[in-house]
Amino acid sequence: MLKPGSTIGILGGGQLGRMLALAAARLGLHCHIYSPEKDSGAFEVVRASTCAPYDDETALARFAASVDVITYEFENIPAKTAAFLAKRKPVFPDPRVLELTQDRLVEKNFIDGLKIAVAPYAPVHSASQLAAGIEKVGLPAVLKTTTMGYDGKGQTKIKKGDDANAAWRSLKNKPCVLEGFVNFEREVSVIAARSADGHVECFEVTENEHRDHILKISTVPAKVSPQLATEAKRVATRIAKALDYVGVLGVEMFVVKDKGKQAVLVNEIAPRVHNSGHWTIDGASVSQFEQHIRAVAGWPLAKPLRFGRKVEMTNLIGAEIHDVDHWLTVPGVSVHLYGKTEARAGRKMGHVTRVYPK
Repeated sequence: MLKPGSTIGILGGGQLGRMLALAAARLGLHCHIYSPEKDSGAFEVVRASTCAPYDDETALARFAASVDVITYEFENIPAKTAAFLAKRKPVFPDPRVLELTQDRLVEKNFIDGLKIAVAPYAPVHSASQLAAGIEKVGLPAVLKTTTMGYDGKGQTKIKKGDDANAAWRSLKNKPCVLEGFVNFEREVSVIAARSADGHVECFEVTENEHRDHILKISTVPAKVSPQLATEAKRVATRIAKALDYVGVLGVEMFVVKDKGKQAVLVNEIAPRVHNSGHWTIDGASVSQFEQHIRAVAGWPLAKPLRFGRKVEMTNLIGAEIHDVDHWLTVPGVSVHLYGKTEARAGRKMGHVTRVYPK
């Protein structure tokens, strides 16, 4: 268990690293951010930072020597970087979790191996596999690169009558996974935290609305039955335990109808704090960020309690940041800006959280 005044190293300097560092500061813990990007927003809120490539072993060794434990803010940190650091300091979650979740096909095989329901899928490493995959999962379907895809990047939809090989070429014939199109009622997620001693705490099931493949609004409580909420949390807990996970992870799910009842299919695992959990900063007794810091620091996890009858988080994307004055005047709204200077289309610039009183 880290003592107050200890230092947590965070790989990645985006908004998630920034919010992790702010949560750590509340607990009297320091953070050292390591990021290759000079304009990393997380640099602004920490006393120590390193700007260097993820393959710079000299810089990585200095970074490791200056911290007590290491974590990361997003899953596309090179697995080799995490493995190099793990020889020097504890790294949570374990680097093998990175390797598993960085490849969509490996991840789906892992979930399927736990006998947890997923959308129908097939590997695509050749034209013949693509044809066989379409035969197996049917059309419409979504073709996704196995690595480096998020917020709709690295994927394309294939409909009946489309040239499937042309769709694959648009993804540069990279290794892919073909996912059958799921006719879902709604998209939900569960943010779960697991401590090193195996204790798991889940936040409430969150309902998510995406626009242009990017999360726009998250709402709690989700419009699901109590039975489905219990099952969704059970699934997330099972995944966290199977990974021997330490920290916070997000499990994205589809709610579908199965024999007249609601059921969940797992879509994706995010081995980190998750956008759909941002509502917890203002809408719960403990945030996902503090919960993650507690876990990696070896502190007890908190029991999350929601404030208000409903909490709604809205992402400010691209030029929407210029309308922030409106949100600053709305009662019950908290505004979070990420310190990004360029408002590009599709870029998450901040978020707002509205807590509706009981």
